[in-house]
Amino acid sequence: MGIQELEEVRRQKLEFVREQQNPYPERFSITHELMEAIKLEDGTKEVSVAGRILSIRKMGKLCFVTISDIYGRLQIAIRRDDVGDKAYEFFRQGFDIGDFLGVVGEIFTTQTGEKTVRAKNLTFLGKAFKPLPEKFHGITDKDSCYRQRYLDLIMNEDTRNRFLLKFQMIKEIRRYLEDAGYLEVETPILIEKPSGATARPFISHHNALDLEVYLRIAPETYLKRCVVGGITKVFEFARCFRNEGMDATHLQDFTMLEGYCAYYNYIDNMEFLQSMLSTVIKKVFGSDIINVGDESIDFSGEWEVVTFRELLIKDCGIDINSYKDTQSLLDKIREVGIELQSETPVEQLSKGNLIDLLYKKVSRPKIISPTFLTEHPTSLSPLARANDDNKEIADRFQLIINGAEVINAYSELVDPVEQKKRLLEQAKAKANGDEEAMTMDFDYITAMEYGMPPISGWGMGIDRFLQVITGQENLRDTVLFPIMRPLNNE
Repeated sequence: MGIQELEEVRRQKLEFVREQQNPYPERFSITHELMEAIKLEDGTKEVSVAGRILSIRKMGKLCFVTISDIYGRLQIAIRRDDVGDKAYEFFRQGFDIGDFLGVVGEIFTTQTGEKTVRAKNLTFLGKAFKPLPEKFHGITDKDSCYRQRYLDLIMNEDTRNRFLLKFQMIKEIRRYLEDAGYLEVETPILIEKPSGATARPFISHHNALDLEVYLRIAPETYLKRCVVGGITKVFEFARCFRNEGMDATHLQDFTMLEGYCAYYNYIDNMEFLQSMLSTVIKKVFGSDIINVGDESIDFSGEWEVVTFRELLIKDCGIDINSYKDTQSLLDKIREVGIELQSETPVEQLSKGNLIDLLYKKVSRPKIISPTFLTEHPTSLSPLARANDDNKEIADRFQLIINGAEVINAYSELVDPVEQKKRLLEQAKAKANGDEEAMTMDFDYITAMEYGMPPISGWGMGIDRFLQVITGQENLRDTVLFPIMRPLNNE
């Protein structure tokens, strides 16, 4: 029987159900979640549970049914003698795999050791017109997993566990920050100036104000405005949007966690973030050591600190301090035979962005254990504070784990005169063709002119961090509903 025929049969069954009860009841009162019911002692009565039917085994006067939700599965035993002839026939003729079932009954354990609810009353809670994928193979096509994540969640345990891990991780990070005195805020998504990072923005139009607006690329400058307003410890789980290339490690919309603390410098934040992530990893995984593919990553102890210059000298023999402009550095890169790829032609990149591209090519993939990368060129860090002893480098660090940047942080630039100068340089680079350079933001400069204390801030890609610590090949595997190119029939 084809899919259309199966769907038609299920629609006809709905009419049969309608003759017995409302097929779409308003509510169903449960006493326990499925995973709670599994832990109950045998003999516990009047247990009320509900879930989606994943399997039905019919054995004459007895049916064994498995119902599920994202946390787990529970077996239900439906006997004709327990529920009565009418209810038993109603179940056999009206219910399909994929439907929702509510049950009231008693807990017992089968001879095979499976905790089960012996049903006394049954309630139909929703019809699935479309049949679920074959249970033994689930849904394995990646494109289908991304487009129909709901089926992926229903059928694939690995997917359920991965997203439960993500949700738990977010909860533990939020708890850690709140316990440390941080306030969670919300900042604008539609903005006039796409500032806070070097990235190409999405452009839209605000009809009511007849104004060109941008989707934010980072919440940074607004969170710093919060610090100006007196919020000394602030963070946001911010949905951000960058209109750039899509690959296995980049998406156009993603979740960025950013936090700022007044009176901290970047070294303070190194210590704070190491403590935070070590604590979160231990709570979520139950261990300081997690296995990712063939690698074991140890989050305990002191994490290594290496400078940007040292790393590039070691990995490709290029001393970035020896080259004063983009062209001379680009000539050296080509001389040693390193090929770089960029959406923006490499000749149009600023020196800082060229250095970053080089590092991502020759160094970052080799870093496995948690490592702090420091002493970035100031030209690569337009919002970071220059080092007091060497103005050519910024008081900044990146945390690299398993070949990926998971945190970017620095001592913030709080001098409005210097900030204005750097943003004007960025605006000039943008005018010369660097689409990822920052836009001039005079309103932010005005906020700075009201006075800023010393600040250190950081940003962490939540989806990227989950990808890194679970070894997913594609960032889409860590996002519930990633954007996809429409199918022809859509």
